[in-house]
Amino acid sequence: MEYRINPKNKDRLSALGFGCMRMPKNEREAEKLIISAVEQGINYFDTAYFYFGNEAMLGRILQRNGLREKVKIATKMPQYLVKKPGDLDRFFAIELERLQTDHIEYYLMHTLNSIEQWRRLVSYGVEEWIQEKKAAGQIGSIGFSYHGGREDFRRIVDAYPWDFCMIQYNYMDECNQAGKEGLLYAGEQGMAVMVMEPLLGGRLAIGLPEEAHTLLKRANPDRAPAEWGLRWVWNHPQVITVLSGMDTQEILDHNVRVAGVSSPNSLSGEELVLFEEVRRIIRDKTKVPCTGCAYCMPCPFGVDIPLCFNCYNETAIASTLQAQVKYVTYVGDHGASQCQKCGKCEEHCPQSISIQETLKIAAKTLERFPYRQVRALVRWWLGRKQPKQRASSH
Repeated sequence: MEYRINPKNKDRLSALGFGCMRMPKNEREAEKLIISAVEQGINYFDTAYFYFGNEAMLGRILQRNGLREKVKIATKMPQYLVKKPGDLDRFFAIELERLQTDHIEYYLMHTLNSIEQWRRLVSYGVEEWIQEKKAAGQIGSIGFSYHGGREDFRRIVDAYPWDFCMIQYNYMDECNQAGKEGLLYAGEQGMAVMVMEPLLGGRLAIGLPEEAHTLLKRANPDRAPAEWGLRWVWNHPQVITVLSGMDTQEILDHNVRVAGVSSPNSLSGEELVLFEEVRRIIRDKTKVPCTGCAYCMPCPFGVDIPLCFNCYNETAIASTLQAQVKYVTYVGDHGASQCQKCGKCEEHCPQSISIQETLKIAAKTLERFPYRQVRALVRWWLGRKQPKQRASSH
């Protein structure tokens, strides 16, 4: 495992962090992964109040296995739910209880995407609150996670003496959100930068357009697309820790291996040019920039928004029929046409996707002929695979 030094407090952090949002829901499976991650050198675990059940599971696993003192916990204040000064203490106390700890090493304001949001928190006394928690040893480092534009990113960085920040950064988002400009700016201020979505919700690991996959394979047959994506992020010296949502031992082992051989400024000029071409191909094939984070969920009307968008994007990579089969099989009765345009989902989308309008387009694409016929066929096939009930003797 490679370790990088936090410029603010000199912590030695693993270059690979464990993003808990996508860890297995089954606690036994999650426990095995977390134990293995710690044994392989990962010491930074990121969760959030908003990741339902996630903080509590992480807390139980760390305590049960005596791992709490071996790791740094990062979790987040749901600032969008803070409506009065007392909410800061209320949410923080809940998180401490869930995590079974009396302190958080890395604490963030969750999805702090505009300077107006920060000013609202300031009006509730958040600056004094942070000072109190730091003085009491309950918070080690204070930061924020970000999904907004470049200008507001600079404003937020300048508004407070932050210790660190977390941004979405990968080779497709070099110029999106905070982007490279934000990464460099935060680094110039001496802030530690943590990176989320290094593989864009897995889109840069699996499901690449065939043309892009072929280019990467030709350049180095031994590197999987995921390794290319991770190496690109770790190539930046300002990046301290890269979070990965690892839900299998195979993915964990792969990422640990790649972290061990990746270092700043290690990519060649030819490799950087290759990323430019891969980026162009993917942009030509992407219909909707959904990362599958599920911040838009749950939908009040049952629409599985991330999966609908996943299938819609598949129409640009595979055939529409293949995408329809996947759509019918996995989305089922939670399809795009069930959207009632309530708009609740769009309030929380980090990518600022026009979800209602895009679902409408996805429904027209995925539910056109031969959607009904495919749906009937898949349902018939799945029915055949169910074990037949034994006839009652009564």
